[in-house]
Amino acid sequence: MPSTPVEISASRARHLWLAAQRLLEPAPFGAGPEAVKLATEHLGYVQIDTINVIERSHHHILQTRIPDYVRGDLAAAQSVDKSVFEYWAHALAYIPTADYRYFAPDMRQIRDNPPPHYAAINRRDYTALLRRIGEEGALSIRDIDDEVLVEKEHLWASRKPSKRLLNFGFYNGDLTISRRDGMLKAYELTDRHFGWERRPRAATPGQVADYLLNRALRSQGVVSLDSICYGNLGLKAQILPLIEKAVRARRLRPVILTGAEKVPHWAEAGALERPLPPVPTDLVHILSPFDPLVIQRKRLEAIFGYVHRFEAYVPAAKRVLGYFALPVLVGDEIVAALDLKTDRQAGRLLVQRWTWMVPERPALKAAIEEALGRFQRFQLAPLLLPA
Repeated sequence: MPSTPVEISASRARHLWLAAQRLLEPAPFGAGPEAVKLATEHLGYVQIDTINVIERSHHHILQTRIPDYVRGDLAAAQSVDKSVFEYWAHALAYIPTADYRYFAPDMRQIRDNPPPHYAAINRRDYTALLRRIGEEGALSIRDIDDEVLVEKEHLWASRKPSKRLLNFGFYNGDLTISRRDGMLKAYELTDRHFGWERRPRAATPGQVADYLLNRALRSQGVVSLDSICYGNLGLKAQILPLIEKAVRARRLRPVILTGAEKVPHWAEAGALERPLPPVPTDLVHILSPFDPLVIQRKRLEAIFGYVHRFEAYVPAAKRVLGYFALPVLVGDEIVAALDLKTDRQAGRLLVQRWTWMVPERPALKAAIEEALGRFQRFQLAPLLLPA
């Protein structure tokens, strides 16, 4: 019976996941801004992070799948082609503009029922800010002079009250990020940025649930409720009936994952039947800790048998892998974790700690060192912005 669970090994699950993540091919999306669009559409989102001991995560994740990637490609996709936009997935991320409608319900919720942090803002000040952007064009926080500053609420907060107004506009959809200079964001009126006379119709709750299910199947290969709903755990009750319906329709098969038998998994029937691309044993990926393959730590451990530790906020004496360790994927195995730092002034990449997850082998170390050379060139490449 098609609904009978199929048992697969962790090795098979790794193969399916790597194929879904497009990590079994050297350049699956081509190059340039179009490659950024295609990669983001396939993955569903590319997480943004501020830490820059090496190149920031959003550039790193893209470069992993686009070997000829340059940072200006993302700038062009965001500001010129406008094929990606920034919003909250499980964290702040670049998201395909084609998927905007699935995030519109969250925007509307914040507009209609703002959380306490935004409920107390002065609406006249907010309206004046929107008017100013409408008259002057996109503004960054540096373009706004606040007469009165406030105490920071946390380390990354701003002392300018106008920052809260900008964030409210961003999260409720009135504003979007039209461009970035490093982590400095320019806020523009959403409709003007995209050239919309009418915004995409907001998805219904059922459409959002269906979107999350399909996004996970496309980018994960084998899925669980936790992996589908990562960052959206409240939607499990809506997504489970969709899975059950897809199983009855023979689109999905229940999967028993060896070593994680207590957690229900599913995969598309076709994905379990069609041949997968071979695992290239010589392909080395130095992964961001925010890469979609790494960010779901429990899933990573269940399928790869690798426990990743993010230790940037761990006291130095208690670190095991290092301040900003990067898993190294060779073939279908995570073989090492490298704590790297880019010394931009000296023009070199520093290996601060090298932790082997498998026995060290000269040929394996040589392959990783060659990949580190390519990674260093990416780190030190000049920023070329679109004209």
